[in-house]
Amino acid sequence: MVPVALLLLGALTAAVGPRFLGRADWTDREPVVALWVWQCVVATVLLCCALSMTLSAAAAWQAVRGQVFATAPSGVADAYALGTSGPWAAATALVLACAGLWSGAMLVREIARARSRRSRRRAELLLRAPLLPGEERSAHRLVVLEGERPDAWWLPGAAPQLVVTTAALRRLKGRQLDAVLAHEQGHAQARHDWLLHCSAALAGGFPQIPVFAAFREEMHRLVELAADDMASRRHGRLTTALALVELNEDRGVFGPGPTPHAHVPQRVNRLLTAPDRLPARHRLRLTATAALVPVIPVLVALVPSLHALR
Repeated sequence: MVPVALLLLGALTAAVGPRFLGRADWTDREPVVALWVWQCVVATVLLCCALSMTLSAAAAWQAVRGQVFATAPSGVADAYALGTSGPWAAATALVLACAGLWSGAMLVREIARARSRRSRRRAELLLRAPLLPGEERSAHRLVVLEGERPDAWWLPGAAPQLVVTTAALRRLKGRQLDAVLAHEQGHAQARHDWLLHCSAALAGGFPQIPVFAAFREEMHRLVELAADDMASRRHGRLTTALALVELNEDRGVFGPGPTPHAHVPQRVNRLLTAPDRLPARHRLRLTATAALVPVIPVLVALVPSLHALR
């Protein structure tokens, strides 16, 4: 019954976790903590599936059982009553193994696509902003491009690059440019690209599972809020909000009517209203509690062995 209990626990976590986070009033105030909690929720779901697959495979095949319990004390394997399992064990193990392989394939595909996009953009950058004689490509190199639209972005990779257009340089005033660059550097330092790759791989591989779709949406939203906070701590909330307005007002994101970039006005309002951060002990409590959630499936999987060793 342990594999069944693990699957039920994973399903419960997948159902309750997004609802809890969706109703929480602190996620926008503490995006870094919210990012951590989301990762713990998804890790718990994946860990439940992995442990259930392992125990189901051990129940179905003697060879796997010998490997899983090779170093376990005598009597531990008997506590799981693996020999009494029905034909469902092999089917469950195969389905979960296929799901795991599919997840890995989706992640590989997402990374390959991201690398292909980066290669094209780097080739375009090199064409539009070639290296000067004697100049070497270096990490965190700032590239200025001729452009009529104010824009700035971060190009991840082995040598991350910050790109800003000449229109942005003309429009951004004072420390606004510093705030934009700090925002992009926040993405680079936190390696937000990996969070986006993993969430996109899970959501693309399993579009019928709501928790993965919510995970992808929240990752895109929360990484921007986290980078906004990093910029505002260095250069002020008002400066960062004005920089966002200057970069995006020509794109029609501030109305009238709905726009594909509706999150930008929300980010500006959030910066201007200056929500109070949670107390440090509250943030620590949330972080520690989230870290304990993935431990639950491990404890569930170890219940028979702990009972046998008692």
